[in-house]
Amino acid sequence: MTIRLYDTSARQIRDFTPLKPGCVSIYLCGATVQAAPHIGHIRSGLNFDIMRRWFDYRGYEVTFIRNVTDIDDKIITKSVDQNRPWWSIGYENERAFTDGYTALGCLPPTYEPRATGHITEMVEMMRGLIERGHAYEADGSVYFDVRSWPSYLELSRQDLDEMRQPAEEGITGKRDPRDFAMWKAAKPGEPDWETPWGRGRPGWHLECSAMAHKYLGSAFDIHGGGLDLVFPHHENEIAQAKAYGDEFAHYWVHNAWVTMSGEKMSKSLGNSVLVSEMVKQWRPIVLRYYLGTPHYRSTIEYSEDALREAESAFARIEGFVQRVVEKAGVVEPSAEVPPAFAEAMDDDLGVPQALAVVHTTVRQGNSALAADDKEAAVARFAELRAMLGVLGLDPLDPHWAGETDRGEDLHGVVDTLVRMVLDQREAARSRKDWATADAIRDQLGQSGLVIEDSPQGPRWSLGPR
Repeated sequence: MTIRLYDTSARQIRDFTPLKPGCVSIYLCGATVQAAPHIGHIRSGLNFDIMRRWFDYRGYEVTFIRNVTDIDDKIITKSVDQNRPWWSIGYENERAFTDGYTALGCLPPTYEPRATGHITEMVEMMRGLIERGHAYEADGSVYFDVRSWPSYLELSRQDLDEMRQPAEEGITGKRDPRDFAMWKAAKPGEPDWETPWGRGRPGWHLECSAMAHKYLGSAFDIHGGGLDLVFPHHENEIAQAKAYGDEFAHYWVHNAWVTMSGEKMSKSLGNSVLVSEMVKQWRPIVLRYYLGTPHYRSTIEYSEDALREAESAFARIEGFVQRVVEKAGVVEPSAEVPPAFAEAMDDDLGVPQALAVVHTTVRQGNSALAADDKEAAVARFAELRAMLGVLGLDPLDPHWAGETDRGEDLHGVVDTLVRMVLDQREAARSRKDWATADAIRDQLGQSGLVIEDSPQGPRWSLGPR
């Protein structure tokens, strides 16, 4: 048994060898809380939640750090525009991210540090880099000297001589235009903290280098984030950390985007779909299925048609679960997932291939039910629950309790009304009035109900929208 992961730095899939046997340490670049999250933001947290769950299934002790960037240029700009304290904007949106992660069933991280809580660690790292000749102070700001680190750009594989850093407004004193700010000198009206080089605030890249060092030490296993973070963020993190003396991350894993009309989902493009709105339109477990089942390195093109397909696919899984529970009661997950599922997950978290095993198991289970083979149906059900648990999609998990019925308080009322109509349909069938029976079934179908005739009598469920 060997887990293999695509390592961005190596541009290939590598066998995973932990620094400490039986343990895995993961640092994920989390929320920058200038705005509420859209589904593209949450996808990253969800992908790494599945990674974390698979490592846990394989017996690893997982330390999972997901940071919060609670101070940056956009937060400060919004603070001015809205005439609100910067920290109130950050906290409001941090809560929105937490609500989004929770709604889609992501396990809480081991630690979730905020950038502003680690100024001391950032100052210590800057001091060490200045002493080693890799950083310098100019006009109250501190810059990293990219020419001092020959390995700079190894992750993104760019040519330094052909690269230009984006212009940073108000930045002065750079020795080289490609040097990046680790610390920005204070400006009137902006938040700032005291340092040996004057008051100011941290640069984005420094925050993650310092927090990863604080919680995971000088070397850790996996650094994750969205593909858009490879440059400049992760490239600059590596330069700072390694120049400081850290080994830093041994594997770099990046998830792809959610796109709309071929463009990365982004607030600035006005094409984002807020999680808080999506969970009002779609069941959160269906959203998790939609965002979590494509391969993490594959782009997801957002569309309502794709969501409806995901809803229908998951309904087939839930239908089997419901039928077995009615026949045999709740069955505990099996101790092990099927070998083909495990093989797919070990191979760079191959969720699409693993999902094929899930649906094959559902088909086999339905066939067993049709043949009245209760033992085989229960066995498939136990395997299914084990696989769905790894994917965070087990509808019987307590997290989803009360979510699958779309309104438990109304379920009894609806069931009574539907039963009355089904009794009329059964009466029509008993007198061989097939036209009336079919018309009743079709009318119920138009109302969003699926009617299934079983040996135990007709049963209803909510169909896809």
